[in-house]
Amino acid sequence: MSREPSSETSAAVVASREGATPMQRDAAVTIFEKGAPGRRAFDCPAPGVPERDPLELLPASLRRGEPARLPEVSEPELVRHYVRLSRRNFDLDSGFYPLGSCTMKHNPRLHERVAALPGHARLHPLQDPGRAQGALELMWGLERALGEIAGLPYVSLQPAAGSQGELAGVLLTRAYHEAQGSRRTKVLTPDSAHGTNPATVTMAGYEVVKVATNADGGVDIDDLRAKVDEQVACLMLTNPNTLGIFDPAIEQIAALVHEVGATLYYDGANLNAIMGKTRPGDMGFDIVHFNLHKSFTQPHGGGGPGAGPIAVSERIEPFLPAPVITRSETADGPRFDLDHDRPRSIGRLRGFQGNYGVFVRSYAYIRSLGAEGLREASEIAVLNANYLLARLRELCGDDLPLAFGERCMHEFVLSATPLKRETGVRTLDIAKRLLDHGFHPPTVYFPLLVDEALLIEPTETETRETLDEFAQALAAIVGEAREDPQVAQSAPYTTPVRRLDEAAAAKRPVIRQAL
Repeated sequence: MSREPSSETSAAVVASREGATPMQRDAAVTIFEKGAPGRRAFDCPAPGVPERDPLELLPASLRRGEPARLPEVSEPELVRHYVRLSRRNFDLDSGFYPLGSCTMKHNPRLHERVAALPGHARLHPLQDPGRAQGALELMWGLERALGEIAGLPYVSLQPAAGSQGELAGVLLTRAYHEAQGSRRTKVLTPDSAHGTNPATVTMAGYEVVKVATNADGGVDIDDLRAKVDEQVACLMLTNPNTLGIFDPAIEQIAALVHEVGATLYYDGANLNAIMGKTRPGDMGFDIVHFNLHKSFTQPHGGGGPGAGPIAVSERIEPFLPAPVITRSETADGPRFDLDHDRPRSIGRLRGFQGNYGVFVRSYAYIRSLGAEGLREASEIAVLNANYLLARLRELCGDDLPLAFGERCMHEFVLSATPLKRETGVRTLDIAKRLLDHGFHPPTVYFPLLVDEALLIEPTETETRETLDEFAQALAAIVGEAREDPQVAQSAPYTTPVRRLDEAAAAKRPVIRQAL
């Protein structure tokens, strides 16, 4: 439930309220609450086929007892309703989205135009490979590009998301060990890992073993040495890690893992920091997954579609998901096909070859930038993160200290513990108040080893002016917290819905509307 601010609410809050648009002030109304009987937005044309009695087509068990209660709305009202809903959402087109570890970079409109070309958008997934040579060639080219970026030559585009790419990587690890006659039981993950890592390990049938973080934010080598043994199948790692720190001991880590015959897996969520600068394969990783909807500008799309391709070393290649794309030379030029004859494969991960529109956008991004452009994107991402970190140190001082290290890669983690201790204002309050300043909050309370964490990733597509405005907004919130903590504790004020009971919303969601 929301709480009203005190009578001494600051001028900043009043300004925030006055700055709210009429649309934000309006109560949200569902489409079922609009309209009236008899209104129509569309009349179906005659079907052009002989009519059949619906009772002949539907078994009694599937028939409704009464007609569905559907809204009856005119076309203008229908359009206005969904346009208004879209404007209530926060999106990258309307504001800064510094969501740590998710790389919310700009999605160029050129890529949308390319993906919408009829040859891409209208290609049927069951088309015979002989009549889909252009699509297979694009996918082949994307595989080669991703393999070069990763430093690992063999790629499968099948996984439909980063989480499924993780699962593919662990299943490949299991297949590799079983082919060696070894049945291992444990997978190591750092305590700063994404939550999908332990979930993936459990789904694949392994035991999760946490590896500690050292004082500098990297893997605790002594703890790793104590836990890595011949029952370990794999170490899952992100480098730079979720703390935004590149682990300088990565070669030593790889050596320890490989000494016991385990594989080293790279979570590609943070690849935006190193594209063109260094390659996971050169660090010693055996398996890499990419997030095409993070590093390669496919829009996140409200949970999908995405893509989580995997790149692997030669020893893992026989186990890649089937089918794989092949290229052969003929008298008429290159020919592309699908090879289903993969006796050691872990099998299919999904129907067809993956989310093809995602591949088109990501391939367009890579070809647009080229090797130099990808390198520059990473350099600017790291520069932007360090610039924003410096500005926040200047403006917020010790109220929001850096959790680990002195500098960062593409993202960094602040802790609001000092501010909470002195004012009672928590990380969640800061995040809610940022909405009133027109910014999407960063990731909060993650990674779990940082108390009151704020994980911030500005990406390379933001300007210096935007970063300055964000830093000033955080500084203003810190100042408010010292003058009147209830301002932040009662935020937000300008959103269509105020602060919710988030625990109750998660445990008892209202997913049906009474009619």
